[in-house]
Amino acid sequence: MLKDLPTAAARLASVVVFRGITNGPVLRALRAFFECEGDESERVEKYADFVAALYDRGYDLSRYLLNAAAEDENQYVILRSRGEPIPSALQNAVEGELGVFQELSDLTAEDFRRLIGFAGYLPGFESEKLDFAAEFEKRIARIRFTGYGQYARHTMFRVVDGEIRPVHTPDRTNIGDLVGYERERSQLLDNTRALLRDLPAANALLIGDAGTGKSSSIKAVANLLSPQGLRLIEVPKSEITHIPAIMEHLRDNPLKFILFIDDLSFEKNDDTFSAMKAILEGSVSVKAPNTVIYATSNRRHLVKESMSDRDGDDVHINDTIQDTVALSDRFGLTILFTKPPKQLYLRIVHELCAKKGIPETADLDVRACAFALRRGGMTPRAAEQFTDSILSAPMEEEK
Repeated sequence: MLKDLPTAAARLASVVVFRGITNGPVLRALRAFFECEGDESERVEKYADFVAALYDRGYDLSRYLLNAAAEDENQYVILRSRGEPIPSALQNAVEGELGVFQELSDLTAEDFRRLIGFAGYLPGFESEKLDFAAEFEKRIARIRFTGYGQYARHTMFRVVDGEIRPVHTPDRTNIGDLVGYERERSQLLDNTRALLRDLPAANALLIGDAGTGKSSSIKAVANLLSPQGLRLIEVPKSEITHIPAIMEHLRDNPLKFILFIDDLSFEKNDDTFSAMKAILEGSVSVKAPNTVIYATSNRRHLVKESMSDRDGDDVHINDTIQDTVALSDRFGLTILFTKPPKQLYLRIVHELCAKKGIPETADLDVRACAFALRRGGMTPRAAEQFTDSILSAPMEEEK
């Protein structure tokens, strides 16, 4: 139990391994309270600053500290995730700092009232009695599934200017909500599960007509398997040249990663073409055992090709053509998503109606087919849009 403010301030100031946490808003505000030498009113204000910072991240001090410690990216957590030996000095420091967090975790609003010596109203917060070191060890033991740093707090990311940034409102597509293409998604699932089991997993190319659910399938697989240690990082085409550096950064991470490239295609003489080719060839400099590349494309050969490309004065024109059209062959797994036949399209419509609580009518199939013709063909996307239009129809009629 912390006896007085100066002792508490000194204990918190001694934290080194988990210094990133003490420099965060909650513990920075708490340390300001501990160090406050002002009158009662100033100490109450500093306490309120601390509680406000905690409220922004939840209302339980114990759980906040435990989550922050388990998710913090520091040398101890990194070494543990790699299974490497822990230097005795580092181990001793961690044990001491977990003891500091234990003391903080045990604090209640009444303890702060006592430390301040204040009889008036103080905003409270929640705290639990837990064995901090034991709970921390349980979390670390599951680090290959939970990760650390931003990868513990988020499941989907996007590369922006070469940096991996979290997606705060990720696509929550559920694999159970997708209808049809079960065989195709099964191939994708089997390949991804191999990655999670440290078995050989192939880079995958999902090709086919627009609106057939290629991207949705990849995101649904990522959502399904995220509790098993899978994360998805979307790589825009403009960021492809950063993939080698991204793989190097992720190489020693305990989690597994899908590098997702949506709508992949190249113009003739595209600067990123050679980079993509080298990445898929798996040279030693870019290959990472815990990552796979999943790409979608509406084009089988990825490179937009005109008839003039087949003529010209290139002495080795055939080699040039083969070099461009064979990029897709460098993916170890190719999954074809074609427009569904009418029977499958109508099955998707009926199952979506059932999921959305839409009553079926005698003319449902006729209306669904007519809608698809207006939208360019029978696809899962057209089925989704059609059923959504039915849901919105009553609102239109009320007007």
